[in-house]
Amino acid sequence: MANKGAERYGTHRGSFEKNKKKVFATQTVCGICGKPVDFSLKYPHPLSACVDHIIPIARGGHPSDIDNLQLAHWACNRAKADHLPNAIKKEEEVISNRILPLSMDWASYRSE
Repeated sequence: MANKGAERYGTHRGSFEKNKKKVFATQTVCGICGKPVDFSLKYPHPLSACVDHIIPIARGGHPSDIDNLQLAHWACNRAKADHLPNAIKKEEEVISNRILPLSMDWASYRSE
């Protein structure tokens, strides 16, 4: 449990709070879903504003670096959990004989 809650209890608390104010003052769009954040909504509303660590602390992200913080909806941040931004799983493309390219133009084929 190394560094658990470092932004809350550790040496980065002051820097985190200062940078949190900067994020709230300069950003208006959720960094995860891309929709506007309504600052009048307060926790525990799912669309309330919170600060998200782009690279989670559990994955080696810095707890208070301004470059690792972004504005997010509370629900978006919870859904992201400790996943990395590029780790979004995409559906694997299924290769079947229905989507293979034709080797011959059978529409213009004439047997002789």
